[in-house]
Amino acid sequence: MTESQTIRVDDKPARRKLNWKPSTMQILVLGYLAIILVGSFFLSLPISAKNGEWTPYIDSLLVSTSATCVTGLITVDTYLHWTTFGQIVIILLIQIGGLGFMTFVTLFSFALGRRIGLFERTLIAQSAGTFGKGGVLRLIKRILIFTFSVELVGACLLMISFVPDFGAQGVWFAFFHSISAFCNAGFDLMGVNGTPFASLTSYSDDIAVNLTICALILIGGMGYVVWSDIWDKRFRYRQYRLHTRIVLWATLLLVFVPALLLFAFEHGGSVLEGKSAGESFLICLFQAVTPRTAGFNTVTLSELSDSSILLMQILMFIGGNSGSTAGGVKVTTMVVILFGLYSSVRGHKDIVIGKRALDLSLVKQAMSLFTIYLLFVLTATLVICAIEPPEITLRDVSFECVSAIATVGLTTGITPLLTTASKFIITLLMFAGRLGVLTLASAMMASKVQPTTKRPTEKILIG
Repeated sequence: MTESQTIRVDDKPARRKLNWKPSTMQILVLGYLAIILVGSFFLSLPISAKNGEWTPYIDSLLVSTSATCVTGLITVDTYLHWTTFGQIVIILLIQIGGLGFMTFVTLFSFALGRRIGLFERTLIAQSAGTFGKGGVLRLIKRILIFTFSVELVGACLLMISFVPDFGAQGVWFAFFHSISAFCNAGFDLMGVNGTPFASLTSYSDDIAVNLTICALILIGGMGYVVWSDIWDKRFRYRQYRLHTRIVLWATLLLVFVPALLLFAFEHGGSVLEGKSAGESFLICLFQAVTPRTAGFNTVTLSELSDSSILLMQILMFIGGNSGSTAGGVKVTTMVVILFGLYSSVRGHKDIVIGKRALDLSLVKQAMSLFTIYLLFVLTATLVICAIEPPEITLRDVSFECVSAIATVGLTTGITPLLTTASKFIITLLMFAGRLGVLTLASAMMASKVQPTTKRPTEKILIG
């Protein structure tokens, strides 16, 4: 072999280029995770705690996740533990989490005069829960204007009660609770009265506070698409989307029917003992609204009957509406499942709602979502019950797990008592619940490879 024929072999093999392009769902997951980690860092700092010490990171992580995922589960009282700086961090996390971080990205892009490309529009549509990428930027502008306007009005109404009670501090309290209620977060500052984890129990008979908080919760839980549809069509009900009509009717049913049931369950019990009929119904109405993933309470939940606890778990599991600040499997999911069940029992080929036939793939998606949520709750409940001492009952653990994955924030009081492992499980449930278990699963297991062959079909016995 001559010198000219010598084959040169590089000592170092050629490096492979990293060809990973994250999907829109993966970007959403990573975005929320980044916000949570940044928030947990700030909350763990001594400047955030009133005792001037470092807050245990698991507690900071849980609270940061709870705020970003607009849940409301906490291990330390928001007023008694956190300084004003810590409270500001929490309310910023709530606002970002409630609106979706892509909404804030868009806001900053507007401020900087940056053009929003097709990829960013896809991310925004996914984050806002819209039907498509068309008109996304117009919707985002509406979301921002509508949100800040409603929160401002809510804060002004809450000042009527809070300013006389707390003076100038009542203004901050009004804005904090207005944002927390609209974003369905459930964080409160009522530890100012000296009682930790009191929520709004001292305002159980205050009509202004109760109705304002309820209105903010329901408006925030309607969904951005519903707001936009009502804004465009005003009061022309027949022109509303099918989605909007389903949401409005389901909201009415899931508020007043549970309120009457709670009144019946707790009538003569310790919770309503000594209360007038009007105050009793106000309490029941508030507790029927707050499981729509809000997290506030005007009574001590541990004192409720088992029937009321189970009813509230069902309401929490259902949650709010798609594309809103609320969590849960969503109202529209349950409506699709129920109508699909009705059509199956009657032997109908199509699923018809409001003289409109639904795409059968929606039933498959709804059933998948319902099943995955249920599996998450059952698995988490089983593991936490195995970890925790017998003093923490199955009733309390199941309530806590449903509250976490549905991003509600209601608790029977066991959150601060949980071990580190259980707190981490609750944190994961809140994260999965806010993003949506299907979104999270798609982000983790997404595959671009589609099967090239179609398998033969076969029937199996069902039921």
